[in-house]
Amino acid sequence: MRTALLQILLLLAASAVAQRPAPAPPQQRSVLITNATVHVGDGRVIEEGAVGFRNGNIDYVGYAYGVRGTYDTTVQAAGGHLYPGLILADNTLGLHEIDLVRATNDEAEHGEMTPEVHALTAYAADSRTTPTVRANGVLLAQITPRSGLVSGVSAVVQLDAWDNEDAPVRARDGLHVNWPSAYSRSGWWAEPGSTNRAKDEERQRRIRELRLLFQRARAYGHDSTRVKDVQLDAVAGVFDGRMALYLHAQAAREIQEAVLFAKEFNIPRPVIVGGYDAWRVADLLADRKVPVILARTHSLPLRDDDPVDLPYRIPYLLSERGVRFCLSYTGEHERMGARNLPFTAGTASAHGLDREWALRAITLDAAFILGIDKRYGSLETGKSATLFLSTGDALDMRGNNVTLAFIDGRMIVLDDHQKVLYRQYLAR
Repeated sequence: MRTALLQILLLLAASAVAQRPAPAPPQQRSVLITNATVHVGDGRVIEEGAVGFRNGNIDYVGYAYGVRGTYDTTVQAAGGHLYPGLILADNTLGLHEIDLVRATNDEAEHGEMTPEVHALTAYAADSRTTPTVRANGVLLAQITPRSGLVSGVSAVVQLDAWDNEDAPVRARDGLHVNWPSAYSRSGWWAEPGSTNRAKDEERQRRIRELRLLFQRARAYGHDSTRVKDVQLDAVAGVFDGRMALYLHAQAAREIQEAVLFAKEFNIPRPVIVGGYDAWRVADLLADRKVPVILARTHSLPLRDDDPVDLPYRIPYLLSERGVRFCLSYTGEHERMGARNLPFTAGTASAHGLDREWALRAITLDAAFILGIDKRYGSLETGKSATLFLSTGDALDMRGNNVTLAFIDGRMIVLDDHQKVLYRQYLAR
């Protein structure tokens, strides 16, 4: 009997650990956070500043002494740092839960051309990984499908939702194309192999297929008598600017081809994703006003003869050449590692990029590229109260200690299963 009771108690304890924090209810009481160092997100810093918000919207940003009116709740944050919610671009968070369990993998579909795939339909808002990511200030994310030549349509979500109906900030944000690689690489990150030119005949065939798809989709969009075609309908949104066209490309040759492809079809919102060589073709990108979602800065160089710190310096090189960009955490273990997004900005800052512009690369510039900057990305009057308070510098792993976080004015729970286990074994 005692053994059975012990087993029941153990099961209850395990289930308690496995539960995720419930999403917060809508904001009811107005909040003022005062006497903090306010990092606006657009490059400005307000020492001894304050931010007030009610009904999910910011209604005051400025110096603490300038606050007028009253708030239901006042948070004294002397010594703290207040930031806009960080934005994670190009990630599979919520699309793949356990790497070794194939049934939990919804990030990739079979086939080369799957523009009709919509990442939001497979997005798991209750992923156990999500609370660990937002604990470091990442409050919004672009959920992106993978694989094939045309992967599908991504969505921008807020990271405190019951399901994929509550989560979207921008349900259909852009179409993702993996530009055929000009080079093939062997080996792995610890032992990189040789880099060889890809088979040109096969590569050109794939580019022709891609061009044919876009030609058909353009004609489809102009045909008022058309019969609905889910594939062509998904592509048609990039021609009128309703969706961005995300072109995943790394090498200079690939980036140039992708930009010229977007020009050929008069795509209003092309974006390069990856962009390892973007600094080499920065004049083209700046002239065409094509922004870049940079791959993870915490990476080794792609070429043997590149400086080992080149990935750290690429953000600075792009900023010097006038190319708008944001940072991502794409790559191996990208979902669980996404909590390190602020530290990639810190690394970029340590290698030449201005500190506040490094923050901008994961806030306002990320919001601009994803098409949500009118509502998110900076602490400005009228924008969403999506922000967090840290006791120290959030871009430094020694200072990042998030004590309060709000999404659309809702105070979210910052606990997660990792913290539960930490407390459990600390008290052992």
